[in-house]
Amino acid sequence: MMAFSKSLGRSAAVSRRFYSSKNTMTLTDNRNGKSYEFPILPAKIGPDVIDIRKLYALTDCFTYDPGFTSTGSCESAITYIDGDIGQLLHRGYPIEQLADNANYLEVCYLLLHGELPNAAQKAEFEGSIMSHTMVHEKLKEFIHGFRPEAHPMAIMVGVVGALSAFYGENLDLHNKEHRTIVAHRLIAKLPTIAAWAYKYSKGEPFVYPRNDLDFAENFLHMMFATPCEDYKVDPVLVSAANKLMILHADHEQNASTSTVRVTGSSGANPYACIAAGIASLWGPAHGGANEAVLNMLRQIGSMENIPKFVLRAKDKNDSFKMMGFGHRVYKNYDPRAKIMSATCHEVLGKLKVQDPLLELAMELERISLSDPYFIDKKLYPNVDFYSGIVLSAMKIPTDMFTVLFAISRTVGWIAHWIESQESPEFKISRPRQLYIGPTPRDFVPLSQRK
Repeated sequence: MMAFSKSLGRSAAVSRRFYSSKNTMTLTDNRNGKSYEFPILPAKIGPDVIDIRKLYALTDCFTYDPGFTSTGSCESAITYIDGDIGQLLHRGYPIEQLADNANYLEVCYLLLHGELPNAAQKAEFEGSIMSHTMVHEKLKEFIHGFRPEAHPMAIMVGVVGALSAFYGENLDLHNKEHRTIVAHRLIAKLPTIAAWAYKYSKGEPFVYPRNDLDFAENFLHMMFATPCEDYKVDPVLVSAANKLMILHADHEQNASTSTVRVTGSSGANPYACIAAGIASLWGPAHGGANEAVLNMLRQIGSMENIPKFVLRAKDKNDSFKMMGFGHRVYKNYDPRAKIMSATCHEVLGKLKVQDPLLELAMELERISLSDPYFIDKKLYPNVDFYSGIVLSAMKIPTDMFTVLFAISRTVGWIAHWIESQESPEFKISRPRQLYIGPTPRDFVPLSQRK
């Protein structure tokens, strides 16, 4: 057994490369009485970090942290979350202010560059993004190689990974300009690929991007327009899509972002790294959660069934789970959910949507915000709950929910990929393990095996 003893006290004047005796933590191995001192890296805000890089060399032990609930895998200056108070900051700016005042591409610029753009920078950045919205014509043939009933996320994983075959020639990962071009291409091309995946599933012709439309409007136009008539995107839908994209742009070291960082640590092509992130996002515990919300509502079926399913959710021995409630990081109300809730009610009100599933969702919201069980356990509706309702009201098919998430999160993935590539501590990721398998044994010839 080992015991930690923390020397308290943090000084803003202490450098990350210099540690006083007050900025350390002592680990005592109770098996032999030996003590080891480890530096504490002070965070700007949030928990400090114990630097255990020399732990194995000193103690012949690893740490054990399944799911990385207490492990910091990197330094990052992009996004900060305080789950206890329900705070989300992008480069220091509260998500509420960004959602109310910025458009999605402004947030993209902020995540990539660290500061909000001025008017000239904004115009130049938006112009660059929109100049990359077209994709190689050969990619149309690639999409046509999938079965028509293929899940759009399967198409996204394959096609985004294939971008490395079209845009990977002479790519120098050590060249900042090359990294910037990759970032702009990915942000610009993901909506085109996503919309084409949808059109393919419908058997409809692909609609090319229009650079005279803004980012969210262009995506919706490619989704729902047809060559045979003019299509005007509803401003209510554009506003809702813009907020959805901002709210999903980045969320610190989540599963898919960590996947992108780990994949990138080997020096892999950045398009392959983003494809890996999309694959991770596809899981129902991550980006597929809002799709799972709609599936849950369909399972409940009708208003009279709600009490029965609420009781099942409260029964720890029942496998049924209320999807879209609670969050692993947020122990308070998810700040994105507050924004999405307002957007949800605004969209439903303006579009005058009549959908039995949405009525079920609104009743579940009412119960969760008034039932002591949900309140005591802090099982508030999260952003996935409201985003699923909004996307359904916007006539986005359920299997496209996670695709829209991937479009939004691409900038976060690429910002973290760039940050990791530029870090002076950049190295290939190599987690350790607690081995519980057989001890060394001799090979047994086939004729002697029982």
